[in-house]
Amino acid sequence: MLYYYLRDYTFRWQVSFRMCHGKGAIKFCGLILYALNRSRKRLCLPKSTNVGYGLYIGHGGPVVVNPTAVIGNNCTIMQFTTVGSNYNHAAIIGDNVYIGPNVCIVEDVHIGNNVTIGAGSVVTKDIPDNATAAGNYAKVLNYNNPGRFVIRKWYNDN
Repeated sequence: MLYYYLRDYTFRWQVSFRMCHGKGAIKFCGLILYALNRSRKRLCLPKSTNVGYGLYIGHGGPVVVNPTAVIGNNCTIMQFTTVGSNYNHAAIIGDNVYIGPNVCIVEDVHIGNNVTIGAGSVVTKDIPDNATAAGNYAKVLNYNNPGRFVIRKWYNDN
């Protein structure tokens, strides 16, 4: 594990992000590590963002997420993705969601569970559960095998 921590920027960021949500000395160490990892500015995901288990950020970013966004369990976010808002009500992203590269998710949209969003999409409207969406502006293309690119699933036994 130390090998991955020293070698992979995204893994270091994930460790510090998760430690920030701990308690006591772990939280304090996490805040220090988080401050040290922010120097590169490749992952702009504030520690106050509500993120579920199993978040995977492909290729180390860059990824920009508004602090009011909610990201569910087992989400895969690829490089050059933005989840933003001008009015402090960013997206709510469900569980088992794959967000392809160069995707912009704009304002207060709800993305359901088991959704795949294709590369280069601009999401401005809600996407229902079990859908595959793509395009500028994103439209639901089908309901065949969505979320199939989420391969590193984390299961919480609580």
